[in-house]
Amino acid sequence: MPFATALTTDVTLRELTEDDAVALAHAYVRNREHLAPWEPARPEDFYTAKWHEERLAAQVLENATGRALYTVLEADGEIVGRLNLTDIVRGAFESGNIGYWLDARFTGRGLMTRAIEALAAHARDELGLHRLQAATLPHNEASQAALTRIGFEKFGFAPSYLKIAGKWQDHVIFQLILHP
Repeated sequence: MPFATALTTDVTLRELTEDDAVALAHAYVRNREHLAPWEPARPEDFYTAKWHEERLAAQVLENATGRALYTVLEADGEIVGRLNLTDIVRGAFESGNIGYWLDARFTGRGLMTRAIEALAAHARDELGLHRLQAATLPHNEASQAALTRIGFEKFGFAPSYLKIAGKWQDHVIFQLILHP
């Protein structure tokens, strides 16, 4: 059964589907300026449904095989955020990485905190993971606050970790141990 949970009366966190291409493109177009400082530089075709259509099948397959859990936050049929659990490693590690963003119109409501908390519970209880990791830019205080509110702890600093907004940038690394 696909993962889905209500975060509020108007916002749901649910598993990505192959039918989300148009809504994803609209969400990224709507939030282009809002996300630009926090994400990799995007090619122009990234903002089209065609670009997302070409990639959704692979992401849905990764969900089905347990290598990832790609999700969206949805309000009234409109995608208003992403929360992805990727790079799931099994065996002795039982860990995965999370990445996320929220529509500019929905920030400041605690939605991403609730979404990460719901995903963490699912990762622990349904996926059997032991640990989640997240990386934020050092000046992304809102993202760090969302993580620390649910128990993520800072455990490292990674110089030139990701190419964000067109340049290699340092990141603060956080982890949440799901089975202490």
